Amino acid sequence: MQRRQFLQFSSGIALSASFLLAGQQAALAQEVDVNGILYDPEAPVGGNPKGDLTIVVFTDYNCIYCKKSGVDLAKVVKEDGNIRLVYKEWPILTESSVYGSQLALAAHFQGKYEQVHKALMAIPGGKVSKKAMLDAVKASGIDMQRLQADLNKNNGKITSQLQRVMSQAESIGVEGTPTHLIGPFRAMALDYAGFKMAVADARAREKATK
Repeated sequence: MQRRQFLQFSSGIALSASFLLAGQQAALAQEVDVNGILYDPEAPVGGNPKGDLTIVVFTDYNCIYCKKSGVDLAKVVKEDGNIRLVYKEWPILTESSVYGSQLALAAHFQGKYEQVHKALMAIPGGKVSKKAMLDAVKASGIDMQRLQADLNKNNGKITSQLQRVMSQAESIGVEGTPTHLIGPFRAMALDYAGFKMAVADARAREKATK
């Protein structure tokens, strides 16, 4: 769960370099945009979009803890059936992390975000190369020609999304990946039992406040 901010975008597939953390210091002074964190219309959403509980997860494709806890989170979300899962691409570890996020967010334009997200998270280890990420995405069965076109066409939107997530993470003091916002609670790497307990506690807290 180490945090090391990486400042520069990778070249991606036919994408020019740019800076992810432009205006980072200004983000620290911003008020927390709760609606932006929970309901950003451009953020990928999994689980039940109409679920009674929202879990927000900040992840990095080179985070071994994200990969481990992500399996248990996916199991809980599937079994529960009433959890809305919001993905926050937060590539803070390496250049290839940014590249992976670019691929995943580009896949979102063809409705295949979770397919690519799962493929990237399934790559073992924490020092995954850009080539290994690209190979995993190709093997996932996604339309690569469409992916290339969406990367080129939506470069600005993808960059803005990553910058927005960075600002959101800074505004609430997120310090590493994975970070999970489960109702009113915040947790880092949890196992299956931990997620189950956090979900039950979050629902109980919400019920008590009504």
